[in-house]
Amino acid sequence: MAEGLYKEGIAAQRLAPDQYPKNFADLHPPLDRHEALVESDRCYFCYDAPCMQACPTSIDIPLFIRQISTGNPLGSAKTIFDQNILGGMCARVCPTETLCEEVCVREVAEGKPVQIGRLQRYATDTAMARDVQFYEPAPSTGRKVAVIGAGPAGLACAHRLAMHGHHVTIYEARPKPGGLNEYGIAAYKAPEGFAQAEVDYVLSIGNIEVRNGQMMGRDFALSELAASYDAVFVGAGLTGVNALQADGEDFEGVENAVDFIAALRQSPDLSQLQVGRRVVVIGGGMTAVDAAVQSKLLGAEQVTIAYRRGKESMNASEFEQDLAASKGVSIRHWLKPVRILAEGGKVSGIELEYTEIRDGRVAGTGETVRIDADQVFKAIGQTFDAIPLNGSGSAIAMEAGRIKVDEEGRTSAPKIWAGRPEGGEYGEEHSFLKAVRNAWSGKTSSLWAADNPARGQCGVTALVAQDHLGGEILKTKMGGRWHFYNRVAGRRVDFTSSQFDHPIQYDDLLASRQEAFSDTNDEQYAELSNRLSLVTAKG
Repeated sequence: MAEGLYKEGIAAQRLAPDQYPKNFADLHPPLDRHEALVESDRCYFCYDAPCMQACPTSIDIPLFIRQISTGNPLGSAKTIFDQNILGGMCARVCPTETLCEEVCVREVAEGKPVQIGRLQRYATDTAMARDVQFYEPAPSTGRKVAVIGAGPAGLACAHRLAMHGHHVTIYEARPKPGGLNEYGIAAYKAPEGFAQAEVDYVLSIGNIEVRNGQMMGRDFALSELAASYDAVFVGAGLTGVNALQADGEDFEGVENAVDFIAALRQSPDLSQLQVGRRVVVIGGGMTAVDAAVQSKLLGAEQVTIAYRRGKESMNASEFEQDLAASKGVSIRHWLKPVRILAEGGKVSGIELEYTEIRDGRVAGTGETVRIDADQVFKAIGQTFDAIPLNGSGSAIAMEAGRIKVDEEGRTSAPKIWAGRPEGGEYGEEHSFLKAVRNAWSGKTSSLWAADNPARGQCGVTALVAQDHLGGEILKTKMGGRWHFYNRVAGRRVDFTSSQFDHPIQYDDLLASRQEAFSDTNDEQYAELSNRLSLVTAKG
């Protein structure tokens, strides 16, 4: 037993050196090839699949799982990256249990969904391990775009801009790019330097320059970038932390949970990272859980999450809550902080008031409780700091504490676009997904002003199938997307346009691809598969 386990106050080396790697091992070990094939075979490949509708980045889940099941993980990776170039991190941190896997038909019928997140990781890891690059810049347009922030939004936007032939310069305030993925995700969710490996993979497309240590308002002005570049995309994250609004918040030992997580992620030796013997985390989101669990993994004896509402209102998913409980974290509901207690200027405890819902709002009951603590983490949401924006030129309009943008992502200032930072208690993983979605969605297409002929290729693909197989071409609009399909030997073959670059094909629930083309020989089937633009990576 380590000597520091029961040391009072905030201390390092609470555990034996060999315990840290075990505690911070990969939360969800990757699937091997056999496991991926077995798991992918469980998918029903549903038509108008509910999992796809639930995905914040609209990845075609049935297609990429079908590609894994047919031995094409690289094609699967391209299907994922076409919608989300940061699909590797998404596979690790996305709360799939409340999104795609929650609505999986297998989950609804059997209580055991297809492991979509782990399958996505298998495909993206395969491509990255082999260093297979699916994209290259279009011929240069001669245009230059500045991107502020090298987090998920900035990286996703920069990659898409580079694909369209624009030269991109990213200005990042921190020493390393990656943003939330590098500094804000629990270490056990993305170990072994994956965040930087993914950044390198994204930047390998070329035409993207990253300038680290460049802070808006300190090292450059937004107006200067607008004058020097053809367009500017603001992908700055949420740098402010909401206050507890409790007495004693400035005592030594009261820290921001996001700063603690960032320090942990950048620590070369976890045994040297200090943590309290008794820790209290205020909040109910993913960040609160990440801070609490990692405090426990660093050797804290007692860790408590205090949340002002009930369990059902916590923004941390049920899986995350169960994970915290399994690590020995105590979650206490209906409590809000009143004041921080201290001895000699250092935290010694926290006084909390019991709460209830009164007239639709959280209100204190007047009854209080004390919890002993050496360290208190604030995890009650983050805010966007607008001062650097409007301190450097024409004012940019704000709305509810966020940059006001139109449907195309334009701000009130000429030549300046912006993502929509997501904050509050909803969770860092959701913020990551929304950042990618907002930066890479068609809504900001005016920023790169590129016509996309691939949008109509699904109709051409259907005609190719008719040319080979015969049958009537049908067209219908479902779920906001056009579907082209014909019927072959009584079975439907569906060709659906994806959001960006390539047509996709999948069969209905009752038929495998071979069955759908049962009246073709192997040579015809192989030729047809190629002509249907089924994604197959080279090399």
